[in-house]
Amino acid sequence: MVWEDPIVAETRALRQQLMDEVGNDLDALVQYLREREREHPERLVSLPPRRPETVAEKEEKSGS
Repeated sequence: MVWEDPIVAETRALRQQLMDEVGNDLDALVQYLREREREHPERLVSLPPRRPETVAEKEEKSGS
């Protein structure tokens, strides 16, 4: 018997429900999600951009 993660199962079911609502059209899904973003901007998370660390910076941190 294979164990099924209930959170993954719920996520997949919701994804299928959304895809059914937009007729399995990815462009329509993107449009739908962007509309939801415009309706609820308070639900979006915006983080400042981060500059990737260089190899030298990583080595400096680790003490190598």
